[in-house]
Order: sequence, then C-alpha cells, then structure tokens
Amino acid sequence: MPPISATIIARNEAASIARAIRSLSCADEIVVVDAESSDDTRKIAAELGARVIVRSWDGFSTQKNYAAEKARHDWILSLDADEELNTDAQAAVANWKRSEPRAAGYRFARRAFYLGRWILHSGWYPDFKLRLFDRRRGRWAGDFVHESVVTRGPVETLPGEILHYTCDSLRQHRERIEFYTDLAAQEMLARGEHAGWLRRGLGPSWTFFSTYFFRLGVLDGPQGFLIAWMAARYVRRKYSKYYHLRKTALSPHTTKDVIRGPQS
Repeated sequence: MPPISATIIARNEAASIARAIRSLSCADEIVVVDAESSDDTRKIAAELGARVIVRSWDGFSTQKNYAAEKARHDWILSLDADEELNTDAQAAVANWKRSEPRAAGYRFARRAFYLGRWILHSGWYPDFKLRLFDRRRGRWAGDFVHESVVTRGPVETLPGEILHYTCDSLRQHRERIEFYTDLAAQEMLARGEHAGWLRRGLGPSWTFFSTYFFRLGVLDGPQGFLIAWMAARYVRRKYSKYYHLRKTALSPHTTKDVIRGPQS
C-alpha cells in the first residue's frame, strides 16, 4: 500500500479549508502550506489534523512544489483549498492504494460549482486535472498561471471527480480576473509574446462566441452566458495589461529588470 501525502496551499481560506481537508481521509498525512493568512485558516487546518507550514507567497507552482518537498511520502495528492474529492474519487484513491502503481501520475475530472449551479459545459467540464503523482517522477510547472503537474512516465485516469467551488458572485469573479490577468500579462511579456491589434480586437468576441456556442455554454443556462461574458473580459483585460507592460518595457527609461519581466 503506497502511502499518500495530501498537500494544500492556502491563504485566507478559512471558509473552505475544512471541506478540502475532510475529503482527504484517504491520505496518510495532510500538509497545508499557508501563505501568511490573516484569518483562521491555520487554526482550522491544525485542528483537523493537518501539518501546517507557514511560508511567504512565492507563486503557485513554487508553493505547490515546496509542499510536495516537505511531505513525508513520495506519492502526492494535491488539492486547492476551494476543492474537495467527491465520494467516488475518495473510494478510487482508497482502491488504488491496494495495488501496485502502474503510472507516474493519475488525473481526475473536475466539476465546477459557479453561481449556484454545477457547470457541465462552457469548456469547464470535464477539465481533467493530474493531482495524484509520484514526486520522484513529477513536479509542478508554470511560472505565472495555469500551473500543472508534469510527469516522466504514463498518466492514467481514476474514477470520481474533484469538486471545485469557484465564485459566489460576479464581483468575486471580476476580482479573480483582475488577479489572474495581472499574472497572464506578465507571463506574455516574460515569454516575449506579441499581441497585435487584430488579436486584441477580435480575441474577446471570439472567446465569447466559442465559449457560449461551440463549447455549449448555452446549455449551462444564465451561468453559461456569464461564463462566456467573463471569459471575454479575461482576454480583453489580459491584452490591455500586456500592452501597458510592453509599452513600459520598451520605454527608454525602463530598467533592465522590467524589460526582463517579472520573476516568480
């Protein structure tokens, strides 16, 4: 039976951390890396039996790799603080532990709860995520956004789902878009990408159209329309912020550090 270390990174997640931890009874230990929360995140996690480590925020991938490095066991089961394993996924992990692992990593489908509704289209489902992996053959990658586990070896799919509790309000969604588009624009600049006027002009409209129609967001009801609308907003804000950063980077008064782009 390969032992499992479950890892969670958190910051001010007092409202959701208990749900995530309680879904990880299939793990042999739970490690929470807390980025200096100002609420009761650490207290709640510790009371539920997690080993809590406080560490200043250093980016998603870096924080998650640090949690994996501090784990006692080589097999890592990683969740975000606003996620939980459903009962089928918990049972799948328990059954997996009774056999010899055949892959370097295992993925689950992820289902999102958005504005009071489970989303089954809009490009949000099944949204497979690799979350159970052997740290000797895999690690988190991605300097800014869209971090994911990269493994040296095969990946298989386990039954069950990760349940993702996303936004409770449009205001919260807009705040997340502002946060993530900051990172996305920095990533574009660091990679030396170019976004011309055509891409900036047509990108948001195309994103809305493809999300709502091609990805069947129309079947997700009013939430599907809002997902498509906010996806277009994400693209528009990302390009706007990238354009501003690029103008700043090309300014003759810009320092070399700005031209190189932000570092994670």
